[in-house]
Amino acid sequence: MPTETAANHLPAGLPGSLFRSVENAVYAALGGLLCVTALLALGSAGMQLWGAMRDWNTHSAIFAVIERLLLVFMLIEILHTIRTSMQSHTLTCEPFLIVALIASVRRVLVITLQSAEVTGDAVWTPEHDIVFRATMIELGVLSVLILVMVASICLLRRSRHATPPAVAAPGGCLTLPSHRCKAPSP
Repeated sequence: MPTETAANHLPAGLPGSLFRSVENAVYAALGGLLCVTALLALGSAGMQLWGAMRDWNTHSAIFAVIERLLLVFMLIEILHTIRTSMQSHTLTCEPFLIVALIASVRRVLVITLQSAEVTGDAVWTPEHDIVFRATMIELGVLSVLILVMVASICLLRRSRHATPPAVAAPGGCLTLPSHRCKAPSP
């Protein structure tokens, strides 16, 4: 019995190549739109940075520039994912974890800026206390989420480098080199 591959599950002939062409065209269009979006966001970050350089007294402008640059970084990582998907016709989870990690760090920066503005007031009210507690809970959850994502990325990279490739054994089953597959009985 021959081994099954991903190619055996694709439609054969003209419909398969048509689907692949449409898929590549959609990926290319999506990549083009993301490129334009990334360039616009980068230009906006540059303009914000120019404005922040004129007024060094406000921390909010610096945080806004960093937040915008992290958005550009997320868009570039998504573009990398699209390029990889077009080349290999597979999706891997590591780029999505990296985008989620960047988004989480970005959110931490926004929360930090907002909490600095709330706690900077001279009068502490019960509303400030509620906002502060909610902010601390959200920061705690985001911190745990960031740790989990970093651990997941490390485990994915370690498993990718440590796992030997599968080998076709007699009888058509795929095994790792250290394992044996029992051939099917006739």
